[in-house]
Order: sequence, then structure tokens, then C-alpha cells
Amino acid sequence: MFNGCNEIAPLNGSAICKFCKYCLMRCNAGNVQNMQICTVACKYLHKPNKMKKITVILGLFALAFSFSACKDKTDDTTQASYPVSVRMTDAPGPYDAVYVDVIGVEITGGNGKNVLMNVNPGIYNLLNFTNGLDTLIATSVLSDSRINQIRLILGSNNSVVLDSVTYPLSTPSAEQSGLKLNVNYTLQAGVMYAILLDFDANKSIVDKGNGVYSLKPVIRTVEKAITGAIKGSIVPAGINAVITATSSSNETYTTQVSVSGGFMLMGIPAGVYTIAITPDAPYAVKTITGVTVNTGSNTDLGSITL
Repeated sequence: MFNGCNEIAPLNGSAICKFCKYCLMRCNAGNVQNMQICTVACKYLHKPNKMKKITVILGLFALAFSFSACKDKTDDTTQASYPVSVRMTDAPGPYDAVYVDVIGVEITGGNGKNVLMNVNPGIYNLLNFTNGLDTLIATSVLSDSRINQIRLILGSNNSVVLDSVTYPLSTPSAEQSGLKLNVNYTLQAGVMYAILLDFDANKSIVDKGNGVYSLKPVIRTVEKAITGAIKGSIVPAGINAVITATSSSNETYTTQVSVSGGFMLMGIPAGVYTIAITPDAPYAVKTITGVTVNTGSNTDLGSITL
């Protein structure tokens, strides 16, 4: 059933992928829905991206986690959460190297709350991530469906190399309040997104003369959805059932219905699927064929009578 990374390990009552380190689960590893989320996250975190220019890619894996498995069984509500990843890439420029000291990434939601992401701190040579290569620098899970601002926080160890000579690269604003990028994005539950932050280093590095350089970032943001989702409900409610979507290439995505009978298959790539609803006895398996998933939208199957 688990088709992502080959192994997960317990971490404080949750599960985290040993290999990619970013499949952080809300519930126990055995939860089918969480397994599906981790599977999808692993596929996209390890999948190489083909981008142009310096781009920081925020893969907004807008998946809807169902908390009914983690909460009291009398709670019929299903809350959505939105996993976020940040990637960084570059385009060739007139420098030997451009080193940036990444120490933090923060997101401000529509509710005004700031979320400090789980960052991979380090000094990155942006020119190592050119011609479609990129690197993952931060991840988190948001509870707000809106993003109003992104802050990239840099340390003091930034530099630019020109003609084999290394020059300090001053970034006062990035070290104090972070590089602030104002955006206005509304995320849809169950859909994976990528927000591309197009960072033009050629325009961002300022030569002040006498070997003095500073960084005044020029960044453009672009939103992109990369998956869809399938949702619906079963009647009668209160019946335990497993929902499985199978693609034409036999990729499977699985979740369970909530106490109220609702379900959502999250992070589903565009394509045509066969849906199998497998309830507990005495109800029979129900199959729905030809279900189309489009990127950036939820396919609603409506109410399904067993």
C-alpha cells in the first residue's frame, strides 16, 4: 500500500521518511491516509524539476489531511492542511559563484500568523543549481489556505566570486528582517501547488566599486498547480470503507472515509482513474470507472450509495 520511500521510522509518535526526511505525519504510520500523503510527497520531493533562471520553488503540496484518525472518534469534522516545500535554483551568470547563507524561511498566512518552516540551513552556491537543477531548502505544513508573504532569512556568510576572487556580499535586509516577498495566493485543499520565486541574481548583485558588493534581490513569483484531487461521500455514513484510485499505469492512491462518510484522495496527478470503494461487510465493493482528474481542481464524485 505504501508506494513512496521504502522505509519510515517513528519520531515522537509520528512517522518520518528516513530518506527524504520531509514526509512528516500527523498520526501513526499505520494510518492509510497518511501513508498516501507520504507516498505523494516522496514522489514530488525526489522528482527533478526543470526550471529556468534562479528560482526558489515553493511546492505547496496542498493536501487535505483528515484528522478524524488522530482525534476523538465522535468528531466528524475534516480539517485541511497544506504541506509546503521551498526549492532554490539558479541560471548561469557572469560570476564564478554566488554563495547565500540560508538560515530561515517564514510564511505569513491570511490570518496574519507567521510559520517558521523546517529549514535545511547551509551555505548554497546558487550556480550549482542551474539549467534545471534545484535544491530543497525548507518544508512545513500550513493550517491556513492563504499565503500573503514569504520571507527568506539569510545569515552573514554570503559572498560572490568573480575572476577567482571572493568578495563579501552584504545583505543587511535579509539578515535583519528577511527578504520579504508579498504574494496573494489562495490554496485549494487536496491540490499540490508550486509557487515559483524567480530570483534574478544578475540584477540582484550590486557592484558598489572598490570590491564592494551587496545583494538587493529582484524576485518574481509565479503560482502553479501540479496535481488535482478526488472527493466524495458514501451513504450510509458511519460505515468503514477504503477508497482506492487506480490510474491507467496502475499507480494507486488510497484513503479511508471519515466518520461522517466523506473522503478525499489528495495530490492526484492529472489523468483518468478507476475508483474502488471497499466497505466492511455486508456491503459489496463498488467500482466507478472513467473518473477524470484535472490539474488544479477537485473532482467531486458526490454522494455514493453503497
